[in-house]
Amino acid sequence: MKIGIIGYGNLGKGVQMAIAKQNDMSLFGVFTRRDPKTVSADGATVYHYDDLLKYKDEIDVLIHCGSSEYDLREQTPQLAEHFNIVDSFDIHPIIKDHLEAVERVAKNHKTTAIISVGWDPGLFSVNKTIFDAILPDGETMGFYGPGMSQGASNVAMQVEGVKYARNYAYPNEDNVKEFKNFNAVDVSKNHKRVLYVVKDDAYTEADIEAKIMASENYFKGSGTLIKFISEDKMIKEHSGWQQAGRIIRRAKTSDANTQIVELSVTLDSNPEFTASNLVANARAAFKMNQRQEYGGFTSLDVRATDLSSKSREALILEML
Repeated sequence: MKIGIIGYGNLGKGVQMAIAKQNDMSLFGVFTRRDPKTVSADGATVYHYDDLLKYKDEIDVLIHCGSSEYDLREQTPQLAEHFNIVDSFDIHPIIKDHLEAVERVAKNHKTTAIISVGWDPGLFSVNKTIFDAILPDGETMGFYGPGMSQGASNVAMQVEGVKYARNYAYPNEDNVKEFKNFNAVDVSKNHKRVLYVVKDDAYTEADIEAKIMASENYFKGSGTLIKFISEDKMIKEHSGWQQAGRIIRRAKTSDANTQIVELSVTLDSNPEFTASNLVANARAAFKMNQRQEYGGFTSLDVRATDLSSKSREALILEML
């Protein structure tokens, strides 16, 4: 199958690397709003975003690597009219709204769209659902970090006057311990969040901080501590994209017995891991479309066998 990538930042580059590891995919090209002549994509052909529809019949699945806040909300529903598409929309409170917008278009035009792919939402969402199903008398909680939040960092980068931004989350290990001991925890204290910012000299720190903290879905009410640093320090100390996270289910199966189930990730590159999830789900979107399963879907709707390039028979032998 042929894959088209929209956007060529850290996530788009990660998707390109992930496609190169697949035995049933090839990269058709990269689509960007920048001048294609200025984008070096490691040998891939680069097209302007405005020319995307010209290649409608040559692309099996689009992987959209844009910003949830600034790109995906509008573009995924628009593109679902013409393409099978996968995105990583991660604004949790409005995922349902995004899904409904995509669903209406994809169903009417017989395309398959899988949204909110990644590890949270995405991989963690699937496992939270499984944990809840098998251990109904319980509670699940997520703890994130230590590491960098890609979505929040990208949103801060879009604020006028910000040159660079990196947002970190640090889990409260005392709360982790208390949760596992079946004690009450104050969820507002589950994380410490720090945002490092390099600003344009033409703007004041107060103005930039006010704009950042007004961001409804990322920073408002989060208690994030903003630290302004030099560009040299940002490059030297904050150039990586490491991240970590875990979800923990605590539950009772009887009056005498409790259960703890945990899933964790430790990532050298958050964008590359998210990209790998997107690529596997692009395969699923292609298979689902071949079965005439049209509409909007999430990771909760995707069969595990559709994610894999291996046959069902091979998976049964290897995985069961």
